[in-house]
Amino acid sequence: MAESGRNQRRKDAAVNLDSLGSELGNKPPQAPDVEAAVLGAMLLEPSCVDVAMEELKASCFYDPKHRMVFEAMSSLVAEHTSVDIITVSAKLTELGNLEAVGGSVVLADLSQKVGSAAHIEYYVKILKQKTIQRELISASYEILKQSFDDSVKVDDLIDNAQSKIYDAVQSNVRKDVQEIGSVINEAMEDIAKAQDSTGLNGVPSGFVSIDRITQGWQKSDLIILAARPSVGKTAFSLNLARNAAVDHHMPVAFFSLEMSAIQLAKRLMTSESGLSADKIKGGSKLEPYEWEQLEYKLKALSQAPIYIDDTPGILLMEFRTKAKNLVKNKGVRLIIVDYLQLMQGPAEYRGMREQEVAVISRTLKATAKELNVPIIALSQLSRQAVQRQGGGGKPQLSDLRESGSIEQDADMVIFIHRPDFVGLSENPEDKDKTQIIIAKHRNGETCDIDMTFRGGEIKFVEPDDSLDMRAASMEIQSAMNSDYNEFE
Repeated sequence: MAESGRNQRRKDAAVNLDSLGSELGNKPPQAPDVEAAVLGAMLLEPSCVDVAMEELKASCFYDPKHRMVFEAMSSLVAEHTSVDIITVSAKLTELGNLEAVGGSVVLADLSQKVGSAAHIEYYVKILKQKTIQRELISASYEILKQSFDDSVKVDDLIDNAQSKIYDAVQSNVRKDVQEIGSVINEAMEDIAKAQDSTGLNGVPSGFVSIDRITQGWQKSDLIILAARPSVGKTAFSLNLARNAAVDHHMPVAFFSLEMSAIQLAKRLMTSESGLSADKIKGGSKLEPYEWEQLEYKLKALSQAPIYIDDTPGILLMEFRTKAKNLVKNKGVRLIIVDYLQLMQGPAEYRGMREQEVAVISRTLKATAKELNVPIIALSQLSRQAVQRQGGGGKPQLSDLRESGSIEQDADMVIFIHRPDFVGLSENPEDKDKTQIIIAKHRNGETCDIDMTFRGGEIKFVEPDDSLDMRAASMEIQSAMNSDYNEFE
């Protein structure tokens, strides 16, 4: 019912291109002779029917009579019936449209207007171009009308504008099918590169145990990172961003819908400097040597290619546009979204939360595929994970909140599980123990990875990390003294 209502609203709001063209002193983009040539080729040559049906739709024909003929042909193809003058005439009669198109004489006339069936692909290309032009005009006019309407919120205006332009283009752009031979050749080249390389073939996480399973975050993958509130989703994702950008100089885009850019920067400063979060926040004063330590340790971080967008409740189309620009202009290799449920989907899905989240999830996956970069999207878990009896309180895929499509669209689902946080362990030694659970991995194995969360530093480390913090601090102080002596 909701879908039919939306379709009706679109029809009601459809732009009359003829009247609009008259207002502007221009004819709407159209090619009636080419439309006739395509229909004529379809009447004469079965192979042309296949080409046209794959590439065109009824709206590609501007002339109403041509559109009715094409719709009759589409019905015949759906019924697995051959397309010719007799069958099309019969179908038009059945639909009550034969007289409207001018009778069987018009069909006979169409079959005479085709120059050559061999030119069908060229004709189809022209019609698709004209269709995109008309749809862009319609979208632009609707955007113009809404822009003059003070009752339309600016956020909705931007969302609708971006959606209309995107839909106008994407609905008429198709990717050609590929032969398995060419795909295998590309795959062999990738395998050869991986053999020659001693490193990872994706964006490194900075954690050996995770990279061993994933070989780095892979291009075009949608990775869902989920946990209950305050378990450490943002902290872990910032660790991932920092490791890729600082250690491996890979540009990272971080879309924060919940925290401000300054809050994120302070978290990064805490984990990078080794100083306590309390001191970075100003709860306790920094000693002079700690100021020096802070400035020294932040040199690499301040130069790292990390790009933060803290637009609250970012619109889905705005995110797509920004992500595309960051990949194109900044060479971004990894995109992180914190978090999925705070994004705003298309206006027509507002109030239908499950469908809105499904659209957001599907768009994130499509964006990852289109831009050919991994997207890590943080997600909330439902209370079921805490309330469930047995299983050690570990989250499951069914705990993903608000939409099953998140699990379906994701190439990988990772949970952060802290037994002490959900009250499943009273042992003081388990206080910082954490499990990174790879619950879904479309192209690899699933497993549980043990880690330690250092809450004071807002930092995740692997259990075999033998770094002695006091020794590290002494090393930093020694390095700073060395720099000072050289300066003197």
